[in-house]
Amino acid sequence: MRALLFWFTLSLVPVFAPPNPLRAQAVLVTGRIELVSRANPEKPAENANAVVWLVPMAAAQTNMFQRTPRRRFRLIQQRKRFEPHLLVVAVGSTVEFPNLDPFFHNVFSLFEGKRFDLGLYEAGTNHAVNFDRPGISYIFCNIHPEMSAVIVAVNTPYYAVSSRSGEVTIPNVPSGAYRLQVWHERSLPQGVKDVPLQIAVSEKEHDLGTIRLPRSGELIARHKNKYSKDYIPPNPPGPFYENHD
Repeated sequence: MRALLFWFTLSLVPVFAPPNPLRAQAVLVTGRIELVSRANPEKPAENANAVVWLVPMAAAQTNMFQRTPRRRFRLIQQRKRFEPHLLVVAVGSTVEFPNLDPFFHNVFSLFEGKRFDLGLYEAGTNHAVNFDRPGISYIFCNIHPEMSAVIVAVNTPYYAVSSRSGEVTIPNVPSGAYRLQVWHERSLPQGVKDVPLQIAVSEKEHDLGTIRLPRSGELIARHKNKYSKDYIPPNPPGPFYENHD
């Protein structure tokens, strides 16, 4: 059985790239995400924070995206939390990790997506990482196990994050052929493996219908530190870990 199942309320039509994708009419793409619990189908769904993105099939659109200037983002560390918990960026973007707490942090990601280790750095300092390839990066702190975040780097400008009700809206999408990809943190581990589905965007307003994802996994999964060891609380506590003023 496939790990990630999609049931669409729309019928997909044969896909053909437009004659000139750079001049194609931009349309509004909408849809809805539903997380389905197989163990408890009646449980209210948690449909927020699903990432949906459309990767152009046309080479001209891909080349245009590669020439687009990239933005800088911030994932701050404050009150022993990463804010925001979920961040979606286009490939080539830079993410800053400022430490706004009055003690040390050590941000790292050594699993999927972008692998990096920023080392131990003190309050008021900042480090930055360039996300130069698509992927899902799970972000942790080597000192505080309760801290976690996710950065989704996508190779397209056409993406959106679902609302609390599961609604998704992607504006200004040129008509053409796309690979539809979806990710949600509660669809782990198989749910993170994107299942490409080729679609055609050709109407003034294009509805993706309802995308149902099997709910599994924890929002904050248990993890090791950057040395693949269990987190051990400091004894006694020190200024590296928390403020005692």
